[in-house]
Amino acid sequence: MKTEKSSKENIYDIIYEVVRCIPKGRVSSYGAVAAAIGAASGARVVGYAMNNCLGLRPKVPAHRVVNRNGMLTGKHHFSPPEKMQQLLEKEGIKIKDDKVVDFENRFWDPQKELAI
Repeated sequence: MKTEKSSKENIYDIIYEVVRCIPKGRVSSYGAVAAAIGAASGARVVGYAMNNCLGLRPKVPAHRVVNRNGMLTGKHHFSPPEKMQQLLEKEGIKIKDDKVVDFENRFWDPQKELAI
């Protein structure tokens, strides 16, 4: 029987694999990542995983995961909170009022891109 901890670690590992595939200059959403792994209502789990990925190797580009409207809702988990925006802007993504400009064209759908 699997323990709760090992089950959580396993799903986090799967989430991290998907998020590592998001190309520079693109973003995905918590819900899109959740849907790609078969957890359509698991956007919060993806958020929890992003909050726990600091220091992992290979790195997990958590800054590329935003909410379904392109808002930087996870920025408060970065230190300092401006770091999420800085990392996205370094990749050429414009941010205005904590939102990805041209979100529709920057959006990367793992179900389509990874043919899941």
